[in-house]
Amino acid sequence: MPKFPMLKWLWLAVLSLGLDQASKLIINNVMQLYESRAVFAFFNLTYVHNTGAAFSFLSDAGGWQRWLFAGLAVGMSVVISVWLTRLKPNETFIAIALSLILGGAIGNLVDRLAYGYVIDFLDIYYGNWHWPAFNIADSAITVGVVLMLIDSFTSKTEETA
Repeated sequence: MPKFPMLKWLWLAVLSLGLDQASKLIINNVMQLYESRAVFAFFNLTYVHNTGAAFSFLSDAGGWQRWLFAGLAVGMSVVISVWLTRLKPNETFIAIALSLILGGAIGNLVDRLAYGYVIDFLDIYYGNWHWPAFNIADSAITVGVVLMLIDSFTSKTEETA
């Protein structure tokens, strides 16, 4: 039995990172900044740069936030990687969740380090109300967090005798 059996789920992190970076490169090459293309009645591809965090939090802070968010992403990636090495073989659900979060965090970290901003392009809306634009990395992080929440409500605590 391998020493770190749950590291086998890192392929999900690599997959989400690869899909994220490939999609951002495509958007960057085929669209102009702020260009929007309708896909469905509730969904556009809209190319924007986000210098902040989720929902553009601190986007107008003057530049220092780039390094804060990059540092947080590095720190969380280390924590998640160590956490993955400590999971038991039966903790598959949480390993999947952590791998998705890790891939998403690294995807946005690559953007911050390379460009100073994150490329966002997924635009969901209803009428005139638009959800803040996001990307594949954000989606992987969100799915991972939801899976962690589901796991926290459904996993049985071990009884100690």
